[in-house]
Amino acid sequence: MSTPSEVYRRYLSAVVMHGQAGARAVGLGATDLYALNILELSGPLTPGELGARSGLTTGPTTRLIDRLEDAGYVRRVPVPGDRRKVTVELISAPEELDTVLAPARQAVGEIFDGYGPEQLAALFDYFERAADAYYQATEELRGR
Repeated sequence: MSTPSEVYRRYLSAVVMHGQAGARAVGLGATDLYALNILELSGPLTPGELGARSGLTTGPTTRLIDRLEDAGYVRRVPVPGDRRKVTVELISAPEELDTVLAPARQAVGEIFDGYGPEQLAALFDYFERAADAYYQATEELRGR
């Protein structure tokens, strides 16, 4: 029988594997898809902010933005009043991304359908609080 820790680690591994496979299926690298997700959730970011959130240094961040810009997914937007500064703005995502991710989304939706309102509230409370805990732990690791 699996321990709760093993079940949780298996879950996290499956989520990461699915994200990587989804990225490959639409012709992106996993970091590229992750960056698009970051921009979708946060809105425009400076290259430095995008690099920090994606865990990349300056050079790889520039190459990431170049790839996404060349593919038509993001654009660099000058910051008014500061000619040297730009933000990176999401303008589209791979057209087939929703189709590629739909089977897993549907399966997870069916799992959620099996829970009552109180259980769903607990699950989503967990997701929100766990995300905050992981973000905080990430910042602590980066500060080492």
